[in-house]
Amino acid sequence: MYEERTEIKTPEFVSLQFQVAGLGSRTAAYIIDQLILIVMNTLILIVLFFILIGRPTTQFLTEVTSLTIGITIIVLFIINWGYFFAFEYFSGGRTIGKKMIGIRVIQDNGHSITLLSSFIRNLLRIIDSLPAGYFVGMMMIFFHSQHKRVGDFVAGTIVVHERKEKKNNKSSALEKEIERREISKDDFIIESWTLQSLERKDWNLVNTYSQRFMQLPLPERKQLTKNVADIMLPKIGLETADKDDYDIENTLLVLYLNLREEWEFEL
Repeated sequence: MYEERTEIKTPEFVSLQFQVAGLGSRTAAYIIDQLILIVMNTLILIVLFFILIGRPTTQFLTEVTSLTIGITIIVLFIINWGYFFAFEYFSGGRTIGKKMIGIRVIQDNGHSITLLSSFIRNLLRIIDSLPAGYFVGMMMIFFHSQHKRVGDFVAGTIVVHERKEKKNNKSSALEKEIERREISKDDFIIESWTLQSLERKDWNLVNTYSQRFMQLPLPERKQLTKNVADIMLPKIGLETADKDDYDIENTLLVLYLNLREEWEFEL
C-alpha cells in the first residue's frame, strides 16, 4: 500500500522522514475523541440536572435560565476545547483517539508540539469546523500536500503516524542489558514539561551513549558516563553527587527509555 511521506529538515540539520496521517486516520481519531467528549458532556449535564432537581420550581427556572446556563456553557466549552489542547501538549501530541489510531502531532521542524502551537491549532478548530461538520478542515486535509488543516497551517504543525515497532524475536544487546538490570522508564518520573524542553540533539546524545557504553573499556566507559551525565542530568533536575557509576548508568538508561518513546520514529 502506498504510504505518503514527507521529509523534515530539523534545526540540527538532520533529515527525517515521516508517514503523514491522512483524512481517514485523522477522522477515525477525531470520532473516538468526540465519543469521549459526548460521554463527558452527558455526565456534566446529568450532574447539573441532579443538582437542580431538588430546588423549588421558581428557583429552578430562575437559575436554569440565567447564571447556571452561562456557567454550564463556559464549562462545556473549556472541556471540549481544553481536551484537545491539554492532551496534545502534555501527552506528546496525542489525544486518546490519536493514540489509539497511532498518530501524533509534531512541529514542522520535527520537534514535539509546543504550548503555543497546541493553543493556536486548537483555537483555530473554530474555523476548521465551519460551516458545519468540520467541512473546512476536511477539505484542507484532503487537498493539502501534507494533509494540514487551517490550524496546522497557522500553528506550523503536522500530523504523522507513530513509529511502528519492528517485529524482531531477537533482543538487541542494549535491550538485554536493560532487562538484566531490571530497568523501566517508570523507575523515576520525568515531568512532561521537562521532556518537552529536551531537543533532538539531547536524544541523539543519550541514544548514542546507550548504544555504545557496553562496548567500551571500563575506564573509557566511566569517562563517557560522567561526560553525558554532566550534560543531561542537570537538564532533568537530577544530581550525580550521591550516585555511583552503576547508578548513573541506570539513570541514563531510564532517560533513554523515556526519550525513545518521544523521539524514535520509523524513518
